[in-house]
Amino acid sequence: MYLQQPWAQHALIAATLIALASGLVAPFVVTRDMAFAVHGTAELAFPTAVAGLLIVNDAVTGALVGSFVVAAAIGLLGRRRSERNTAIGVVLAFGLGFGVFLLTFYQGYASAATNILFGSIVSVSTSDLLILAIVTLIVLVVMVGIYRPLLFASVDADVASARGVAVDKLGLVFLFVLAITVTEAAQIVGTLLVLSLTITPAAAARRWTANPLAVSGLSIAFALLAAVGGFVLSVVLISTNMKASVFITFISFATYLVSLGAERLRKDPRTRVPRSAMGESAPAV
Repeated sequence: MYLQQPWAQHALIAATLIALASGLVAPFVVTRDMAFAVHGTAELAFPTAVAGLLIVNDAVTGALVGSFVVAAAIGLLGRRRSERNTAIGVVLAFGLGFGVFLLTFYQGYASAATNILFGSIVSVSTSDLLILAIVTLIVLVVMVGIYRPLLFASVDADVASARGVAVDKLGLVFLFVLAITVTEAAQIVGTLLVLSLTITPAAAARRWTANPLAVSGLSIAFALLAAVGGFVLSVVLISTNMKASVFITFISFATYLVSLGAERLRKDPRTRVPRSAMGESAPAV
């Protein structure tokens, strides 16, 4: 059985750790309208991941270092939402081009380079797991610590600022948390598919409830379903030679479609059951 192999057990642990961090961060990404920031962070970490391959033969270390640089750059270049998106767009193409330029100097295995783009959960080593565990713990501790003020600032930044909440500082802290979470998630789904774990779970969760805590819980559950389920499915269908990231994105998207359909059914008056049909007496006129 493949799941009893060390590489499979490493992959399952990695999928769980990444899903916990991604699912917790995702609701704030959606609430703060930072989908482009996720995409930009993932793509801009690409050149530093390639640099990590060239310098220390470790793309993850390079990407983690780059994620802090990218978060600081986004925070400094664009404090407002419109400015942030413009700043990301300005440097995004340059970052990708620079990453491709660096790849021309890499003489190692081509798979190491393509894994940056599409992920490789089956190549997670013991040292990688240690890094993932530390990063996940940092994300969980920080997010729990700033959850309430960050939620307040995300819903209404002006009112939060008037109440004394350090909106700008919170935004910068969240950017750093988001950056390392995106880098962590990119290890299993790649920089091109990272949105499937850092946005889609929360987008699906919001279709079921408006309660912030419930959204966070469902987001984590959906991220776990996609990450762990996607890997298990890739093992079951190992003969297809498809990367786990493909199944992860499929499950994540399917979860969103089911959630969207369920929401529309609940809101459709034709699907509502009359009170009399449930054994309740009709209200007096």
